[in-house]
Amino acid sequence: MDQLNAFWPIILMVVIFYFLLWRPQKKQQKRRQEMLDSLKTGAKVVTAGGLYGTIVSLHEEYLVIRIADKVEVKVTRSAVNQLLGKHEAAEDKKSKKKEAVKTVEETSSAAAPAEETKSEATDDAK
Repeated sequence: MDQLNAFWPIILMVVIFYFLLWRPQKKQQKRRQEMLDSLKTGAKVVTAGGLYGTIVSLHEEYLVIRIADKVEVKVTRSAVNQLLGKHEAAEDKKSKKKEAVKTVEETSSAAAPAEETKSEATDDAK
């Protein structure tokens, strides 16, 4: 019984290690592998080096990415850091919506002083 009491802190540390470090790391590795397996021609990606490009062709060990007109780069599959697409499109929509709101706010704030000037002019005329 005394030996069990001596080892419970070690057992507790192992359990904490599992739930805080090992399990989340495995989930992240699984998501990354699924992302790498789902790559297809025409997909937009970001490499670990920060290059944005479109996949031109896929091979077993590497892929070819077009980063500009007539500029293609061969990179390993593991160099792909992020797959752009639905997530980026959603961010673009959000930013466009924010810009539209700012434009409406600017328009309404610009129109408000003009209305005040009109009311002041009518007050002065009275």
